[in-house]
Amino acid sequence: MTQKLIRSLYEQRLAAWASARSLPVAWQNVPFTPPAGIYLRAFLLPADTDSLDLEGAHRLYTGVFQVSIVAPNGKGSGAAEQLAVDLDAEFPCNLRLTSGLFAVQVVSPCSIGPAAQDATSYTLPVWLRYRADTTA
Repeated sequence: MTQKLIRSLYEQRLAAWASARSLPVAWQNVPFTPPAGIYLRAFLLPADTDSLDLEGAHRLYTGVFQVSIVAPNGKGSGAAEQLAVDLDAEFPCNLRLTSGLFAVQVVSPCSIGPAAQDATSYTLPVWLRYRADTTA
């Protein structure tokens, strides 16, 4: 399924970026023990698959790739906000990630959502929208 390939492309790029900053990443449905410091949580949130031709050969894959920046509570928002800026630079609008002939493209600048705060953590969600077109 193409969503698997899309996930792989975004996760590979995020993994390299996070590794260079020594940031642990919690991947979807993978066991993870949160560290005491800042870490990331990655999600691929696919939308409905569509077809834009009468033959039904075309496939349009869209969705959201979200990275939540999780920081310790009570230490301010600056570090998380700077990481959000850095993520926007790493995943700029119109970035194309490829595997063979397949390409997925970032179709929106990164957006920062409202932070969620609980007793131990401050979470800042950052997401981008993507699109990939294929033919069967």
